[in-house]
Amino acid sequence: MAPRLQLEKAAWRWVETVKPEEIGLEHIELAYRVSLPACKRGTCRRNCKGNPNCLVGIGEQAWLGDIDENAFHNIDDPNSERRDKNTFVGLTNLGATCYVNTFLQVWFHNLELRMSLYQCHNARAQEHNIESEYEPQSICEHLQYLFALLQNSNRRYIDPSGLVKALGLDTGQQQDAQEFSKLFLSLLEDTLSTQKSPNLQNVIQRQFCGQFSYVTVCNQCGRSSALQSRFYELELNIQGHKNLTECVTEFLKEEKLDGENRYFCESCQSKQSATRRIKLNSLPPTLNLQLMRFVFDRQTGHKKKLNTFISFPEQLDMGPFLEGKQDQKYVYELSAVLIHRGISAYSGHYIAHVKDARTGDWYKFNDEEIEKMEGKKLQLGTEEDIAETAKSQTRKPKCSKGYHCSRNAYMLVYKVQEEESSIPLRANVDVPAFLQRLVDQDNHKFEEWCNEMANMRKQSVDKGKAKHEEVKELYDLLPARDGEPYEFIPLEWLKKWLDDSTATKEVDNSLFLCSHGKLHPDKVADSKRVSLPAAQLLYQRYGGGPRLDGSSLCKECVSQRCRVLRLKNQLNEDFKEVSNLVKRTLSCEGYWVGKASLRSWRQLALDQLEEDEHETKHSTGQTNGQGPHSNKGFGAEHSVGNEDEMKTFNEDIVCCHGGLSILETERKLVSSEVWTKLRAYFPKAPQFNQNQQACQQCLTLEQEEKDNEAVSKMMALDQKNQLPNLFHEKNRPVLTKWPEDTDVLYIVPLYFVDEWRKFIRRPTKCSPVSNVGNTLLLCPHGGFMFTYDSLTNGDAQHIALLWPSEWEVISRLFMVDQPISIHCFKQTTPTGPTSQYTTQPNLCWECRESFLFQQQRDLREYTQATIYIRKVIEDNRPLTEAAPEQTASSSEAEEEKEEPPKVDGETDPDFSQSDDGSKRLKLSDSSPASAAALPVSNMTKLGGTRRSTRHRKLRGEKALIVSANQTLKELKIQIMHAFSVAPFDQNLSIDGKNLTDDSATLGSLGVIPECIICLKADEPIADYAAMDDVYQVRMPEEGFKGTGLLGH
Repeated sequence: MAPRLQLEKAAWRWVETVKPEEIGLEHIELAYRVSLPACKRGTCRRNCKGNPNCLVGIGEQAWLGDIDENAFHNIDDPNSERRDKNTFVGLTNLGATCYVNTFLQVWFHNLELRMSLYQCHNARAQEHNIESEYEPQSICEHLQYLFALLQNSNRRYIDPSGLVKALGLDTGQQQDAQEFSKLFLSLLEDTLSTQKSPNLQNVIQRQFCGQFSYVTVCNQCGRSSALQSRFYELELNIQGHKNLTECVTEFLKEEKLDGENRYFCESCQSKQSATRRIKLNSLPPTLNLQLMRFVFDRQTGHKKKLNTFISFPEQLDMGPFLEGKQDQKYVYELSAVLIHRGISAYSGHYIAHVKDARTGDWYKFNDEEIEKMEGKKLQLGTEEDIAETAKSQTRKPKCSKGYHCSRNAYMLVYKVQEEESSIPLRANVDVPAFLQRLVDQDNHKFEEWCNEMANMRKQSVDKGKAKHEEVKELYDLLPARDGEPYEFIPLEWLKKWLDDSTATKEVDNSLFLCSHGKLHPDKVADSKRVSLPAAQLLYQRYGGGPRLDGSSLCKECVSQRCRVLRLKNQLNEDFKEVSNLVKRTLSCEGYWVGKASLRSWRQLALDQLEEDEHETKHSTGQTNGQGPHSNKGFGAEHSVGNEDEMKTFNEDIVCCHGGLSILETERKLVSSEVWTKLRAYFPKAPQFNQNQQACQQCLTLEQEEKDNEAVSKMMALDQKNQLPNLFHEKNRPVLTKWPEDTDVLYIVPLYFVDEWRKFIRRPTKCSPVSNVGNTLLLCPHGGFMFTYDSLTNGDAQHIALLWPSEWEVISRLFMVDQPISIHCFKQTTPTGPTSQYTTQPNLCWECRESFLFQQQRDLREYTQATIYIRKVIEDNRPLTEAAPEQTASSSEAEEEKEEPPKVDGETDPDFSQSDDGSKRLKLSDSSPASAAALPVSNMTKLGGTRRSTRHRKLRGEKALIVSANQTLKELKIQIMHAFSVAPFDQNLSIDGKNLTDDSATLGSLGVIPECIICLKADEPIADYAAMDDVYQVRMPEEGFKGTGLLGH
């Protein structure tokens, strides 16, 4: 079938020879494509949307032929969640709790620990009613229940959220796995200490606790002292080592104590040089070896991971490391390897390789997934290929038989090798009856869920089979045969009916209706013509409407489209003819046409015809009842100049009163012949004949405007002649050098002077100034807000000073609400002449102090401000004293230059427009004196030239964005990333005062906006490019603070 556009053109090709009044039934059926041949299956790759008779490719392929019943549902087989025979149970990862899951699996496989936990008294579990949910409370109860589920659950994996919630862990934040192991065992040991049985009280110590001594020998007298200590794991440094033996040897090696680190000898009664070493006294049955992969990087202030390959044996002989016990056997077998996959210390994934104590098989525990290793051998190969980066690619060293090599292992668990006589201890540990009841309860729930899922699958299959039969029955009835009754059904509804994934709703044809309540011609492409029997069955089963049959073909819409298409075809010829006719001399009565409309009338006509053609489309799903010539949104995007605002033809010569525009240069007279042709395209365009007079209201307003402009010019010239020095900024008084010939100066707001100058310069464009608003400079009590000293130190940027003669003119020309003056009283004293200054009105000290207090408060309660960090060398001088930073952008350099005073007051951020149109100075409303409190700004100084107060950065200085409630430590982290200086190497000071309290806020330390903080570094800048662990700005680590692990 031809493409959709070709079908649409063919459906309306007849309009070239048929006028709207000559349209018959055959033309209407052509427009609605009733007679197009139907497509056959196999001939169309997809549905022909332009052909209402094409019923191929609408989703029927999925239903015709045999269908696998699994296609009728999307429910996974519930048995896939069932535990396989002879496998272990996994643990759900709750977000970032893989580190918890690995340790839980390791501790579960410690048979002695599991057996001891099962023996703990648990009255809550023993007395639990099976009909309710069991909710453990203590850590011991949670671990009991979790181990029982891991042992006998029918599920493939279980949810440890009860234990995680009881510990108060954040499931979305990955924590230090080694720290978790220590804290959890300590918490479990405290919990078990409340048990009555001594065997249960000491199970953690018996399993994991060993002893060593710190042995110190004085070099002077040879006295030896030993400090006994317990350990639950040995923390082994791996940096610079290749195998486990080297790590243990370094852990036990002798350390020299000299210099400031000397040892106080009890015999010598003084500090002496000495040697110190660790002596292993006893080892536990379960030996935990922590490989210190996560270390603190002093340069960055963060942890990083050491991706060093370490070799470790399957059998570890610890006898040589135990002094005085070389004759005893201390051989350990590897029972678990904990792996961290990833190159960063702050991300990655934790998994565990654990050996089954009963069978000797190795398993990989990866949260929910559990994999059995082949041949009862530990296999770490795949784990060592994770997160390989270009710069960290190192060849894996070869391992001897009985050894393994890993760069991701962070903990090794060894179990002491047992004698043949103790083999029965490896027998299976049975779950106590009271716990087995709880496991059976959970298994029963799981079986109910499996049955429920199976029933849902069966229901979906039955429903799908019924739908299959329905589609096979109805699809053969859908095609409408020639000469037989038919109806139109929406294509999208048919697709959804054939799509089993969505529920079939009732048939909705309301979106397809034209303004006459019939089928819109443009909607034929989105509907399908089906037979009357098929339509009746669909409406009977699904309902809906309105029904659209052969009588719903709209003759009015077809006639309107015919007229529009014929005009579009005629448009080019009419454009050429009109262009020629307007060039001729007018010989008869004519009509006024806008020149802008005349230039763009072809585009406007095309837009008008396009709108007429689609006037009844239902983009919002409602019947469009607009008239056939609604002139809405014509050609604004196609116009230029005056045509930017033009929406309808000839509106460019219509004034705001609806009459003919008085601007004769914007309109042109055309003949009645031209107007007739234009009128055919724009039947509702405004019409003005040659004798139409221009709008009288516009003429009157034009004359009034000219008169007002003349008055404004005369007023401006008069005011300029009376105040020439004020206008030209010449001979201005200055407070710092009081004039000799007067003892009084007058004050007005600088804003008044600026607005007055604007009017003098452009009297026809700016409004005249009528009053002096001095109350802006007064407080609510009528007192002045500034002192003489404050005016000489910066506050003068808000005011302008006037000579007495100028004030006399100002008082005569303008309305003054409150005169403000400053007086100088000169006195002769023994020490020489002095001057005192007073203001009228007097200063209001209460409001002045409140204003100053608010200023200081604002300096310490900012949320986003710029400060500058200046790096200094040893003698506390900046790296460069004079020149600005050469790396500043060109825009910054421009801002450093002097800026001319603003011409347009409306754009000044320190002023706003009031309701009455007058401009008022913005005032703060945050204090009692706020009505008169003027904001500090970079406005014009007394001299009249506005100069930038922008901070000029020096080389070696950088700007940072901070807030007042930010701590000094957080600022140091920002400085670290700006200057590559670690926080503990930063010495910060402001105005000679050292900043040392990392927990204090910047506001409390006196750090204010635009201030400069000096940075002195203790050591050279680190080469951050050489770091192998990429880090980002982060808040200080909280660790397990606030969790149940620290609550005990």
